[in-house]
Amino acid sequence: MTRFAFLALAPLTMAACATVKVEAPDKPIEINLNVKIEQEVRVKLDREVEDLISSNPDIF
Repeated sequence: MTRFAFLALAPLTMAACATVKVEAPDKPIEINLNVKIEQEVRVKLDREVEDLISSNPDIF
């Protein structure tokens, strides 16, 4: 008897469940990123190259 009662009440309990609706938004999604990018480039010359440049300034 309990099986029959469960089967009879199952559709009623499922009808009482909330429905979930998934839709795309009307407006596009906007993502604001405040990012600060800093780049520092350092060129190091060998001592010999520095001496060569200082002794021959007309190279460059």
